[in-house]
Amino acid sequence: MTRVGLVSDTHLPRFGAALPRALERGLRRAGVTRILHLGDMTDPLVVPLFESIAPFDAVAGNNDGAAIRERFGRRKIVQIEDVRVGMIHGDGKRGTTRARALAAFADGEADVVLFGHSHRPVTGRERGVLYANPGSPTDKRLSPLYSYAILTVDGTTARVQLKFYLSRAV
Repeated sequence: MTRVGLVSDTHLPRFGAALPRALERGLRRAGVTRILHLGDMTDPLVVPLFESIAPFDAVAGNNDGAAIRERFGRRKIVQIEDVRVGMIHGDGKRGTTRARALAAFADGEADVVLFGHSHRPVTGRERGVLYANPGSPTDKRLSPLYSYAILTVDGTTARVQLKFYLSRAV
């Protein structure tokens, strides 16, 4: 069984130069062996913050600069055990963020689609594909709480659990 931390829309250093205490503790307590960031880091300083917890991978979002786009790209598929995980930020003009994210991966290309952009945590299934947006651990916008998620993969089975907290204090 593999546990993966999911984050998006950290927008650092706008919201500080460190991770919120609740996020860091939550990822460590969950025993994540990998962290996936779904865009809008806004500064490469985010990378070592997460790498101090677990190996890190990401995709760039619409607010990420050239260095982040070049290092991580805008769309990718990663393999976790026997599950293909599609990663994208989800920004664009047509439809909802969820619809854009799902449309970015051809039928059967990904078992799980992860995205960010809206800062709204959500998980569900559509046409057999598990999807999730972990929300934001630093900029909750219209959501009542800050959030991240844990993706648990066991062979060919995947599930996502959203995690919430009140304070982004470091």
